[in-house]
Amino acid sequence: MNLFDCPQRLLRLSNQLLSIGGAALLLGVLGAYGWAEQLSLGTLIGAHSLTILGPTLLKVGYVMRLLAEKPAQSGAGTACYCAA
Repeated sequence: MNLFDCPQRLLRLSNQLLSIGGAALLLGVLGAYGWAEQLSLGTLIGAHSLTILGPTLLKVGYVMRLLAEKPAQSGAGTACYCAA
């Protein structure tokens, strides 16, 4: 079964990506700019990487959310079996 066959599964995954992306962005900004003096160089590089990864996950999650909501807007049937 394709991921895009079930809008409920796609919506659940998009919500998870939005949450993870927001948390990654928040941790990245706090680490890269708030706690920069207390972090080692490797951790600081990781924090700066999160400031790139976080918004990327937010954007992908948002696009997936739009794709999941499209069948509901067009009136198409969205009933499917989504295993957890």
